[in-house]
Parts: sequence; structure tokens; C-alpha cells
Amino acid sequence: MVAPIGQDLDKALHLLESGELVAIPTETVYGLAANALNSRAVAKIFEAKNRPSFDPLIVHVASMQHARKYTTEFPLQAEALARRFWPGPLTLLLPKTTEIPDLVTAGLDRVGLRCPAHPLTISLLAHAPFPLAAPSANPFGYISPTTAQHVQDQLGDKVSYIIDGGPSRVGIESTIVGWENNEPVIYRLGGISTEQIESVVGAVLVKPHSTSHPQAPGQLTSHYAPRKPFLLGELKSLAIANQHKRLGILSWKGFDSISESTQLVLSPNGDLTEAAHHLFSMMRTLDESPVEVVIAEEVPDQGLGRAINDRLRRAAAKV
Repeated sequence: MVAPIGQDLDKALHLLESGELVAIPTETVYGLAANALNSRAVAKIFEAKNRPSFDPLIVHVASMQHARKYTTEFPLQAEALARRFWPGPLTLLLPKTTEIPDLVTAGLDRVGLRCPAHPLTISLLAHAPFPLAAPSANPFGYISPTTAQHVQDQLGDKVSYIIDGGPSRVGIESTIVGWENNEPVIYRLGGISTEQIESVVGAVLVKPHSTSHPQAPGQLTSHYAPRKPFLLGELKSLAIANQHKRLGILSWKGFDSISESTQLVLSPNGDLTEAAHHLFSMMRTLDESPVEVVIAEEVPDQGLGRAINDRLRRAAAKV
């Protein structure tokens, strides 16, 4: 049975209280949510996504006050970041309380906490007597969903209800920040740029990806990947090398193709915010179109562009 799409928060809450899975809208991407304090419910997330249990989940909360219930320490820098960017696309990696099951954190002693900036999900969290564990609502490793329909198409038979909050405004996942030896570390680039983080806490270290032992959600090297071959580089060279194939092209501001192709443009005006908003939906459209190979180019590696390029590189990674 395919899950219905709607905006009935009472129904969604009842299902979550019963240990079922509900897809929730956020400003980043759609999440696959379960009661974060119920290990059996959380286990259903891993099963539905075919997600390895060594990859931790993010726990969504209604407020900073709510977040404090699930961490043993909330450093001053974390508080400053939360005050600046919550609700918003920022996850804070903090020492967890024993109330958070080890399954949520993959046995690690820190939990990713986030307050999402979507009115429907904030309302749901405010009425729920528990936080929500929620990775992206897609099969593990595939392109993240930015609409309710994406979720229904991919996981419709593995979720009980899908809350429709419209297209995701930001379009890429949250930035994850933690601390090592009291120094701030970015574990995943995302919807808050490195420059924005540094404007609050000073210089930060950006951690490399991990192939098998991630310290935070979203650190695996190959991720966000289409099912068709996805090549990243200089578009003209890639187009020439693949000129006898049906090409899908994902360009930054537009590309004059030398062959018949399907092209989508992230931002004709060169706006990184617009490009981030379009990224996953355009990757998905090309992946579902009758092309043989998708070629793509990087965007300027600054601000949100760093997170966009991170997703493009991991979509193209072969592990």
C-alpha cells in the first residue's frame, strides 16, 4: 500500500506514537522520521532505507530548550550557533544523554541535534512528547528528496504517511558542526556556509569524508548518487568524450552542447542559493529521463557553492 500524502498532523503524530514511520518536510530535504527514543521505531528507518547501522542519524527538536534535554553539554559556541541559525539548516554534534538509543548514534557518544525551519514540522515537534530521528527520506545513497512526491515515488510502500510541506526551500542537507579539543569542526558541508559558521565561532576545520566509519551523518564518500553514470568535470571535454551517447547535462549557468542532449541549468543568473534549491530535483529529473549518461560541472567553490560541489563530487564518486 502506497502511503497517502497530506497535512494531517494529528494523524502523523498518532502514527509516530505508534512506532510508525512518517515522512516530514524540512527546509533542507524531506526526512524519514521516527520516535528517536524508540529503538524499534528507529530500526524501521534503517530497514526502509537499507541504510547501514554504522551511519548515525540526526535528531530533530522543536527548540534549543528541547535540545538541551538530550545532550550532557551545550558549549557556549554551540549556543551561539543555535541562537544565530536555529531554526535552520544547522546540526550540532553534542555529547548525548543515555535517553538517546545507541542505534540512533551508531554507538557513538555524540548525537546530531537540529531544529528545522519548516512550520509544519516545528508544529509536529512541539506537540510530540519525543524528538524525531530523521535522515533523508530516500533509499540509502540515492538522491535526496525535495518534494512529497519524491518520497512517495521512492519509499511510498515503506512509510505510513507523508506530510506535504511543498518543495524544500534550501534543497541541500544541513551543515553539521561539532567540537574536538574545544575547537569547532565542520563534519558535513550544507545549507549554512563555512563563512557563516566562522562569522560566529572563528576558524573551523573541515573534516574529510569517511568510507566506512563516519563520525557524523552524511560523511560517506559515495552518496547522493544517481543510478545512471554521473560524470563531473569540464562540460565540453565530457560532451566530446560521450558524444555518441544520449547525454543529460547539469550545468551551472548554461552550456552550448555539441550534440543532442537534455540540459538543466542550476541557475541561469549565477545564484548559488537558487542552484542549491534546484540541485537534487534536477539531478533526479535527469536520472529519470531517457539519457544514458549525465555530465555535470562544478559551481564556484565559495559560500553555498562548497556544499553544492561536495554533493556533486560524492554523486560522481565510485567506491
